[in-house]
Amino acid sequence: MEFFNSTLSCIIKCIRFAIIMMYKKVFLSLVITSFLGACTSPTTMLGPAYTLTSSGSVIKAGVNYGTNQMITRYTGKTPIENVQEIVSDEENIQKKTLESEDFYILVKNKIESINNFLKINQ
Repeated sequence: MEFFNSTLSCIIKCIRFAIIMMYKKVFLSLVITSFLGACTSPTTMLGPAYTLTSSGSVIKAGVNYGTNQMITRYTGKTPIENVQEIVSDEENIQKKTLESEDFYILVKNKIESINNFLKINQ
């Protein structure tokens, strides 16, 4: 009987409780995800609806929706896709900059000037 009242028994119970709660959270997340999986189409009105509720202005919400539609028709992509493209282009620009000859020369000159400065101060 003394085994069930020990500290080790308490730790085992806490670990078992934590594992059960983790499984419940995973299961609940999967259930919620499956129910909300078909909500992608109505979310196009989510931005204007948020603008309407936060500002209370129908005109601002209409302008928000209109500009989104105009950008989509002009570019063929949604505003989010355009932002993702811009971000990916910036990463490519950074990569090109790091691989360029000018950057190599700049770094080489900085290293040489630091080496010369250190030699003078020794």
